[in-house]
Amino acid sequence: MSIKRSIVIGEPKAASTSKDTKKKSTKKESTTIKRKVAKEALTPMGIVRDKSVVQTSVPPEQREPRVYNPDGKVLVIVESPAKSKTIEKFLGPNYVVKASMGHLRDLPKSQMGIDIEHDFTPRYSNLVTRKKVIDELVSYADESSAVLLATDPDREGEAISWHLAYILNVDPTSTCRITFNEITKNAVAEALESPRTIDMNMVDAQQARRVLDRIVGYKLSPLLWKKVCKGLSAGRVQSVAVRLICEREREIQAFVPQEYWTIEGNFETPKKEAFTAELTHIKGKKIDITTESEAQAVVDAIGGADAVVRNIEKRKRSRKAAPPFTTSTLQQDGVRKLNFGAKRTMMIAQHLYEGLEIGSYGHVGLITYMRTDSTRISKEMQETAKDFILRNYGEDYYPSKPNVYGSKGSAQDAHEAIRPTSLELTPKMVEPFLSRDELKLYTLIWNRFMASQMAPQQNESTTIELVVQNDYTFKATGSRVIFPGFSAVYEDVKKEDAPQLPALKKNDAAHTVEVLPEQHFTQPPPRYSEASLIKTLEELGIG
Repeated sequence: MSIKRSIVIGEPKAASTSKDTKKKSTKKESTTIKRKVAKEALTPMGIVRDKSVVQTSVPPEQREPRVYNPDGKVLVIVESPAKSKTIEKFLGPNYVVKASMGHLRDLPKSQMGIDIEHDFTPRYSNLVTRKKVIDELVSYADESSAVLLATDPDREGEAISWHLAYILNVDPTSTCRITFNEITKNAVAEALESPRTIDMNMVDAQQARRVLDRIVGYKLSPLLWKKVCKGLSAGRVQSVAVRLICEREREIQAFVPQEYWTIEGNFETPKKEAFTAELTHIKGKKIDITTESEAQAVVDAIGGADAVVRNIEKRKRSRKAAPPFTTSTLQQDGVRKLNFGAKRTMMIAQHLYEGLEIGSYGHVGLITYMRTDSTRISKEMQETAKDFILRNYGEDYYPSKPNVYGSKGSAQDAHEAIRPTSLELTPKMVEPFLSRDELKLYTLIWNRFMASQMAPQQNESTTIELVVQNDYTFKATGSRVIFPGFSAVYEDVKKEDAPQLPALKKNDAAHTVEVLPEQHFTQPPPRYSEASLIKTLEELGIG
């Protein structure tokens, strides 16, 4: 029996009796080794061994407070190594920045890990795969003059800090927690000036999500493995997504298509300017043509009679830019505009947030934190955007007052929307230093934010109403852009070629060139794309 496989958890058990009598002479030695390793496992830091998890033997409330080394450096713990490199450059020689690489404690994979009978108490344990990281962080904490937990500024980040405080024996009620929404020198400096305690409301919120995920997932995932594919998971969010997809499929299967017809007329002005209009009313009533014979009867009745312009209506419309990205809208546009999946979009956004080497600028975080449900922008950034727009686009492109976008009532609004950390780092400037996919996503984020701070687009829409034989009313619509506004930077809707209508006046005549009936069938609701599913989940308050 090797030492590696002889490690025990908790108190050492008596050595089992071997059936092989030839090994009796080594039995005592093997037991001694077992006891020695078990004693090492009962250290208060919860160190992991082999493929087992050694629980912390002393609960936090019974531990002695951590004793810091006054001559040591301040230990700052973040989540990712890329982020640690950037922040360490900002802080200087009196700080050491290390990465936790995400979670260090979690619910066990091989069992439920939730005590349902006792207030749904979660049973956490140190992750086996994080033993080396835990040992390293404990070692640095022992030599440090203080420990600051700088994990991501969301509920999961707060929970990771709480777990780190447990592992490192840091008092969670002390001012050991710092957060920043962007990885810039100013943001990090401001965070250091205002440390706080760990927010247990956020921790409990994350624990509730995690517990619900586990309870739902452990009951539903085996069904997916059996019916769909092994390895799939269906937790708190996935289970709702599965239900939405199934309900939509039932709608599609139950759908009965219905026939209807539209009639379009091609007209020509005396100056030989062609345009198209659609039949909307017959004798003042909205058309409802359901058969080919009805459609053909209308075509025959119109014949080659000319049309007369009865009314022309022009309207000016203002279209405001879409708000800056939230997590959900970024994922949706990542799918629609870039053909990235939601997972790929968030992975690339994580790289942009953590920072990349940008020439003489060094390692720079290019965007703010990418997990947010807020459309809020700081006043400082609004002023910066104003200066940039005035310098590069002109006064006409800046609104009379800064654009402000409302948030949903259920939004946490914990920090800003997703935006660039610096407008001077334009997509063109950073292009040589980013990969193709990183540049695409950064350009999308940069343009969307810039557009959100610009003046509205001004359009003029024209509707021409024509009458044939006093009974058949046709309508033609067209539009043109008077002032591009924000659309000079970013277009948030699919561009369609708007028809340019000829310059007609009331009572002008138009020659009827052709009248074309067209058959249609009503369509069932479409199956969810990844973007539309994310949007539906957001509308239902599920994220």
